Amino acid sequence: ETLLSLPWDKTSRDNKNLQGAYQILEEEHYGLEKVKERIMEFLAVRTLTKKGESPILCLVGPPGTGKTSIAKSVAHALNKEYVRISLGGVRDEAEIRGHRRTYVGAMPGRIANGMIQAGVKNPLMLLDEIDKVSSDYKGDTSSALLEVLDSEQNHKFRDHYVEIPLDLSEVLFIATANDLQTIPGPLLDRMEIIEVSSYTENEKWHIAKEHLIPKQIKAHGLKSAQLEISDEALREMITAYTREAGVRSLERKIGTICRKSARKILEEKESCVRVEKENLEEFLGRARYTFQKKNEEDQIGIVRGLAWTSVGGDTLQIEVNLMPGQGEFVLTGQMGDVMKESAQIGISYIRSIAENYQIDAEFFKNNDIHIHIPEGAVPKDGPSAGITMATAMLSAITKIPVKANLAMTGEITLRGRVLPIGGLKEKLLAAKNAGITMVLVPKENKPDVEELEKEITDGLNIIFVSSMEEVIKEAFTGGQV
Repeated sequence: ETLLSLPWDKTSRDNKNLQGAYQILEEEHYGLEKVKERIMEFLAVRTLTKKGESPILCLVGPPGTGKTSIAKSVAHALNKEYVRISLGGVRDEAEIRGHRRTYVGAMPGRIANGMIQAGVKNPLMLLDEIDKVSSDYKGDTSSALLEVLDSEQNHKFRDHYVEIPLDLSEVLFIATANDLQTIPGPLLDRMEIIEVSSYTENEKWHIAKEHLIPKQIKAHGLKSAQLEISDEALREMITAYTREAGVRSLERKIGTICRKSARKILEEKESCVRVEKENLEEFLGRARYTFQKKNEEDQIGIVRGLAWTSVGGDTLQIEVNLMPGQGEFVLTGQMGDVMKESAQIGISYIRSIAENYQIDAEFFKNNDIHIHIPEGAVPKDGPSAGITMATAMLSAITKIPVKANLAMTGEITLRGRVLPIGGLKEKLLAAKNAGITMVLVPKENKPDVEELEKEITDGLNIIFVSSMEEVIKEAFTGGQV
């Protein structure tokens, strides 16, 4: 029965209308330009070659950024059957390859089942949460996926239960993952990575306006004329009530407003509920988040750093204090090992250039240096605060204030070179939200900045630095070096 129900020669006709496919992707998703571009390229090649091996795409990005839903839209745009296989927590390799028929209760694996479910040999198969696959004593599941995802091998995929080679070469595989770190190297090597980065506030606003609000109004049995959410209220919800890379929390907040509105319409017989910025608290309670704004004036020993978090970017204020003591070096604020090492490198660099700043040779013996990053309960780690900590320490030692409207990110070496970092889009957005106008970025990150949309870099004076001397020159008031 299993053999008969497998689609050995049934195929569905792909949509060859490039324009129509692009229109569907545009209608169903706002932004995500790189993903759409890649799908259109695939479609174009497929139309020219009449077949061509399907690529294996892996969409990587924070939760709630629409990775799973874009796969569904792609299936709709290409007119393909859609099969979703969730791999979260799958730890038995028989789930992928099937059981041998000698066992009682043997079944085909998920891939063969997916083909039966699709009914055609060229569906779109979504491997959801490929980074959550685990392995135990029964075998390594991610290794079982190697044959499935290798275009050289998967035209003869052997399921232990079916035992006849299955042709998977026409299946369009799309995998999703939150974090590349946990995917084994050989598996990662077989996939083409497409980054789905976090959304800007403007993108979230458009997504909410065009997709989330109509969807939630329909889901709660309301008519579009019965609920109006003003643009200002929507912006306030994005900045003050949610802090995330995607739009899941935002959708939940819109759902809350819809529920409260439904009750008002029924109990108070209101014909239309209007949500303004002024009465938003009535629906959602007190605002949850505030962005830490830039300092009002230039200060000594305080520098604003930029950090990447799983829910987008954030700014970190790094504070340094000096006290008479025995040359101790104290670090607080739940820093990880990488960050502690950056601080050590920073202090070593400053000691090596102490003569240039007329710092007394005995200074480091007779004074304690304390570095603190506020919000002590939040663990912080990563290499991108190296130049920030070094600047803060030098400012505290030399008593030269640092510009208040400045933020910086970059790793430092022992000789004062500035190394590149990641997560630049999120970091620049965080700087913008904090009201910062000037950002120091490593010179090697210039191509990353050039790739960003104008919307993100507008109003920011981005200065590229390659050495600590340049950082100090830009950061200190009066440009003293």
